[in-house]
Amino acid sequence: MTVRTRFAPSPTGFLHIGGARTALYNYLYAKKNGGSFILRVEDTDAERNTESSMDIILDSMKWLGLDWDEGPRVGGEYGPYNQSERSDIYDRYLGQLEENGHIYEDDGAIRFRVPDKTITVHDKICGDVSANLKEQGSRRYNQETKKEEEANPDIVIRRPDGSYIFHFVNVVDDIEMEITHVIRGEDHISNTPKHLALFEAFGATPPVFAHIPLNLNPSGSKMGKRDEGALIHEYRDAGFLPEAVNNYMALLGWSAKDDTEIFTMAELTERFDLPGVTKSNSKFDFAKCKWVNAEHLKRLSPEALLEAARSFVDDADLPADDPRMPAALELARERAEVLAEIPDVIETIYADEATYDDASFEKVRGREGVADVVKALHDGLAGVDDWNVDNIKSAIAAAAEGIGAKMGTLMLPCRVGVMGSTSGADLVPVLELIGKEGVLKRLDIFVGKLA
Repeated sequence: MTVRTRFAPSPTGFLHIGGARTALYNYLYAKKNGGSFILRVEDTDAERNTESSMDIILDSMKWLGLDWDEGPRVGGEYGPYNQSERSDIYDRYLGQLEENGHIYEDDGAIRFRVPDKTITVHDKICGDVSANLKEQGSRRYNQETKKEEEANPDIVIRRPDGSYIFHFVNVVDDIEMEITHVIRGEDHISNTPKHLALFEAFGATPPVFAHIPLNLNPSGSKMGKRDEGALIHEYRDAGFLPEAVNNYMALLGWSAKDDTEIFTMAELTERFDLPGVTKSNSKFDFAKCKWVNAEHLKRLSPEALLEAARSFVDDADLPADDPRMPAALELARERAEVLAEIPDVIETIYADEATYDDASFEKVRGREGVADVVKALHDGLAGVDDWNVDNIKSAIAAAAEGIGAKMGTLMLPCRVGVMGSTSGADLVPVLELIGKEGVLKRLDIFVGKLA
């Protein structure tokens, strides 16, 4: 059997991290098993669907690297892949149900006669889940009367306006596209007995079902579009690496059964399996997501880091092709968790002079004799002929010894005087990149401000 998985978004908004994780799990399972990953579009809700939303969803998936083997922009022999273009197929399957006495009309709608028996879903993650649709549908709570009342358990599969509902088209598409595995959110498991009843009515073998746990926000409720970290395009804009986002999404409900947390896509594809998916809901942690991204940044080659950071460097009007940039980015990768933070780390290297943080400036100015310390530092650095890290460190140490102070006494005034803040990248490498002339100029300005 050739594995065929699918992801079926509705073009009514952005790509949510919950949907993206579902797409990722389907992608990984298909690729691990040498199968195909299919993208189809559930766009039968004409009032809510928009082409711009679909473009955002598809572009977000492309950014993540979740390339589909069949679907929009790609095509395939099981198309069309938009449900809005498959009405003839649905009509044909409706006729099949009619021929076999499985449907009837009800006030203009078409209902499917659900079987009066126990239907068991053999789920790869949740285990066996059983339901009798007749019994489940025998009573409904009426919001208007505030009472339970008898209800028709048979499923509406076509509305009075002629449009088909999700349950029907979902099953028809899975049959037509020969989907072998349905990996989706746990909130769909209650629908699955209905789907199995339809598969049986069509005389079709159902796919293997695997319902993955829900993704919750830090407060413990289901993540909504307004929660931090909910929308995929915002990761791209904030400077996350797509491989890191996939890495973190994979950990939201799956583990490799060891302490490994950082994976490339190739490693995820090799190691992902359904038994590794947990049964409990996962809780989203944006700080953990940023940490995962920082770990991926540290693993990039210098060339890949420059390429990834280029647009953020350009937007900050920093010279991406400056010969000092690779070394500056090496300093930044130890401080920045996302690409968007890199310009803040390295911009002081390319500035004409330091921009002082008020709190840092006041902290240094309050020290007794600080002006003399900075002057000694200036004189010591002025004597450095070969401007490199080792010689700069030696000069600072010698200047400290010359005034009978510890080296640390000079480091804080040097940092604030040259970089403008008590925080930032490693000081001495920054001094090397700024250059001797620039460092001495900044220390001169700093002494003047201390006076």
